[in-house]
Amino acid sequence: MINDKRVGDVLIVQPMQQRLDAQEAGGFKAHMGKHMSEGHTKIVLDLSRVEFIDSSGLGVMVSSLKMLRGNGSLSLCGIRETIMTMFKLTRMDRVFPIFATAEEAIASLSK
Repeated sequence: MINDKRVGDVLIVQPMQQRLDAQEAGGFKAHMGKHMSEGHTKIVLDLSRVEFIDSSGLGVMVSSLKMLRGNGSLSLCGIRETIMTMFKLTRMDRVFPIFATAEEAIASLSK
């Protein structure tokens, strides 16, 4: 299950499951693609409920960023320490803007 919420022109997408892995990746990619095809270009991915991400989940995030083709922003927030370690090891912390909270991410995108 994925919760979506709009705050102004920013869309917050929050996966509610604890794992973002190969089993969830297909549905998650379709969900993100649907929003982008509808014209959403400012997206915050709230990972506060996610405890595990594998390469499939990470791949969906990267492909979502590519779908924006530089015409928008995909920011991340609420990342747990174990997942942040993986982001640093894979240098994804340099690819995505990362914020502690959704509010901080929204403020950054609203500037």
